[in-house]
Amino acid sequence: MPDILHSVAIKSPADEVYRALTTIEGLSGWWTTDTQGDAGAGGVIHFRFGANLIDMKVLELEPRRRVLWQVVGGPDSWMDTRVRFDLAQDGGFTRVLFKHQGWKEPGEFMHHCSTKWAMFVMSLKALVETGTGAAYPNDVHISDKGD
Repeated sequence: MPDILHSVAIKSPADEVYRALTTIEGLSGWWTTDTQGDAGAGGVIHFRFGANLIDMKVLELEPRRRVLWQVVGGPDSWMDTRVRFDLAQDGGFTRVLFKHQGWKEPGEFMHHCSTKWAMFVMSLKALVETGTGAAYPNDVHISDKGD
């Protein structure tokens, strides 16, 4: 099964990156401003992108090291896939290895999502480093459908 993979170094302690990945306020700052739910282990987070809703179950939280979600609601091709953030402190930077794993096949929608994930990982970097991310709907739209 193909995966979407991205890597970024964020000039920040791992604690701050982890906070942006594990709080509703943090998630609202870099992925979508319409984020609700329970970001704790076992909880479900609801991410709304206009009329589209993605629900993520929080499978694993390891402070300053790992965040793992499973898609439990959303596009068919996302169902049961997993989204993982691995963090490692490296001097004054936190290295983030991002993986959206378990795609059944690499179709056009996966290509779209890979580009969007890259932009949102950069939005995470911007949020942590500057205090301002580019969360939906303030992200760069890449398709003729406005997303």
